[in-house]
Amino acid sequence: MNAIFRRMFLRSSSRLFGIGMTGTVFVWNIQAQAIAASKTNEKTPADALIPWLLQEDTRLRGIPFSEVILDATGKHVLAFNPKDETDARVVKQISAVLDEVMARLNAPESAIQGIPRINEVSSHFEDLIHELLNKTPGLACDFPKTAAGGKQRSGYPDLELVDQESHRVYYLDPKLYAVGSRDSSFRTFYFEPRIATNKVREDAVHFIVGFEHEKSVAVRRWKFTRWDLVDLSHFQVKLKAEFQGSNRDMYRPEAIVATSGKEMGQ
Repeated sequence: MNAIFRRMFLRSSSRLFGIGMTGTVFVWNIQAQAIAASKTNEKTPADALIPWLLQEDTRLRGIPFSEVILDATGKHVLAFNPKDETDARVVKQISAVLDEVMARLNAPESAIQGIPRINEVSSHFEDLIHELLNKTPGLACDFPKTAAGGKQRSGYPDLELVDQESHRVYYLDPKLYAVGSRDSSFRTFYFEPRIATNKVREDAVHFIVGFEHEKSVAVRRWKFTRWDLVDLSHFQVKLKAEFQGSNRDMYRPEAIVATSGKEMGQ
């Protein structure tokens, strides 16, 4: 069994190390193990995993995000300290940038005005935050590189900010949400632990940058009403398990027993 899952079974139900997501899809490929086990009548990893996953309410909720990051990446989620001079200064600089981002994107001539879907707006926030933080004296912002060395826009986190004086790292992940949805239980955050595409490569403060929006349907105009900078050091997540397969997995020639217009074997 994968080492992460061995730890998941051995540790107490209130603590889960190695993998954690809020509402994300958890992919577990058991096909090869099942085929091998069927020939020897041995139990597969799924025989232990599935009953454990059925205990979702007791084992897979309230997982500290900091522990997920530590076990998945080996890096620490640092708590923001308002009494620390560097943390206080950097947050003040970030705040000024976020004020300007909201003002610019609320402007009638903004590139986002007229975009029909909010999902298509989020990249504009990332790009503008990236641009303005890089123009802020003493700060350097970039799209974080993966463990494999490439830059990847998708996946957590979206931006990596470095204070050049202290070399302290801050991860930023912008989120957009509609007015009235702050208390929604719908999935708005996910993290998928991967080795090659891992983008958390430093001990860092982790921030969500949340922008609240409303939309005037009559004039097709987005209006952003507030922003919040959220420290994730005490964030708790949950795991949603889902077994999945692709069309390629399903429509294997040897598995098709009938098809339109002809019988098998013809």
